[in-house]
Amino acid sequence: MTFRFEHETLGQRVRFASGTAREALAAEIESLGATRVMVIAGAAEADLATDITEGLPVAVRHDEVVMHVPVPVAERARAAAARHDVDLLVSVGGGSTTGLAKAVALTAGLPIIAVPTTYAGSEATNVWGLTEGAKKTTGVDARVLPRAIVYDASLMLTLPIELSVASGLNALAHCVDSLWAPRADPINAALAAEGIRALAAGLPRLVDDPADLAGREEALYGAYLSAVSFASAGSGLHHKICHVLGGRYDLPHAPTHAVVLPYVLALNAPAAPEADARIARAFDADTGLDGLQALRERLDAPRNLRDHGFEEDRIGDAVEAILPSVPETNPVTVTPENLERLLRGAWEGADPR
Repeated sequence: MTFRFEHETLGQRVRFASGTAREALAAEIESLGATRVMVIAGAAEADLATDITEGLPVAVRHDEVVMHVPVPVAERARAAAARHDVDLLVSVGGGSTTGLAKAVALTAGLPIIAVPTTYAGSEATNVWGLTEGAKKTTGVDARVLPRAIVYDASLMLTLPIELSVASGLNALAHCVDSLWAPRADPINAALAAEGIRALAAGLPRLVDDPADLAGREEALYGAYLSAVSFASAGSGLHHKICHVLGGRYDLPHAPTHAVVLPYVLALNAPAAPEADARIARAFDADTGLDGLQALRERLDAPRNLRDHGFEEDRIGDAVEAILPSVPETNPVTVTPENLERLLRGAWEGADPR
């Protein structure tokens, strides 16, 4: 086997320790010399954000967080940052919260410290996304990569199991997509495989016992690896599909990823045997799809798009919207016919096999 690839490693500090969010955040703020912090946290995380930022130099707290980061929401956050002359953004929450901080950083050039409360993984990528006029636009920019991440699994002990599962499967989708994304390479593959193993080990534990901190830690570790591999490999077919579904039809982010993933894997695996074998080994299963479906069954994962607001008569429109963004590197040639079958299967929750 001959190795030949280009790999970029993104630079950020990661502090991973349960029960230390307040101290770790204070240390990171001090290291950046910030004196006017903007804390971004939605209503659900407001009390948590207040607790872990107590005594810190907070200039403003911003709680208007909306899924898929609509442009008007981003503009109001940008205006708030400028009005209060902030010099640092602290995001406390899931992917939508991190995404809003990124939208501010994209135009203001402010550094971000991310404190995740889900397994979304956005905190470890330099990818931003904004939605305007039912269209979600994504891009890559060094300015939006958080300078530091504070991982504290104890912050996730109250995360509802349904959201924990959907968010964890979203992270797993990062791993799978990384194996055939445009910049896939052996380093991404190694990170992705370990991410799959950790998520497959951790998620069932937290389903069995939501207070199992060790299970939460393993899932969070896997989510971080998934994001790092995704950030380097780029966006594959799965994410192109889900970005259209989320932005165009306002579908919930994590459940959409959780539903669509097995159908993308079923489409691509026959044409990507090495990737499928790696996924299967990570799951300790005969095939990648066998392992994924067994895990989904164990977790009682979201089963179809119909339950999350996607209407059958939108399938044709979605096919037309997705096709122009399909990566040329996808293992299988994507056609209107096989893409429609994929979406119809996901809509009704049919067996992807």
